[in-house]
Amino acid sequence: MYNTFFETIKADNGKVFNISFHQERYERVLKYFGISDIKKLQKFIKPPKLGLFRCRVVYEIAKDSHTLNVTYHEYKKREISSLKLVYCDDISYRFKSTCRDRLSELYALRDECDDILIVKNSLITDTSIANIAFFDSIRWVTPASPLLKGTTREKLLREGKIFEENIHVDDLERFSKVALMNAMIDFDIITKNAKDFCAR
Repeated sequence: MYNTFFETIKADNGKVFNISFHQERYERVLKYFGISDIKKLQKFIKPPKLGLFRCRVVYEIAKDSHTLNVTYHEYKKREISSLKLVYCDDISYRFKSTCRDRLSELYALRDECDDILIVKNSLITDTSIANIAFFDSIRWVTPASPLLKGTTREKLLREGKIFEENIHVDDLERFSKVALMNAMIDFDIITKNAKDFCAR
């Protein structure tokens, strides 16, 4: 058995963010594959002291061991002003795998939009690069069954700042704001309401 996974970790002027959440997810993957040789990611991450960087930690699993490789990439935020709803019931992205072929196929269906919002089994899940949340005028809610449980999403759930909920396409009309979240953009609030932001 051979699999390759990765973590994307934010580093700003040498400071590494949310490392404990990345460590947890990395360990969950290893335990799933029966790997007991767990490393402390912090020891392998030595980002540049100046600038905003995306630390890409790739770990390859083969039989009962794994290897780690860390690279650093200057980060520039990709602006997202529209999402195309795409439907796919057979997609699975439980772990953060380097194999993103199915996501790339769906991303190609975005038409004139900046990204996609994937609907699986009639429920809203994720964009191609981020978890999503919606504001219902009282609280922020995020899909209860995302394709990938992101580290920023997990942090905000534990802090009680967002709440899980099954969200159907028809529910989008009741939300006044949208936010995207991942390790690099944190919780990025979009001013458009959901029905205008998400094209059908």
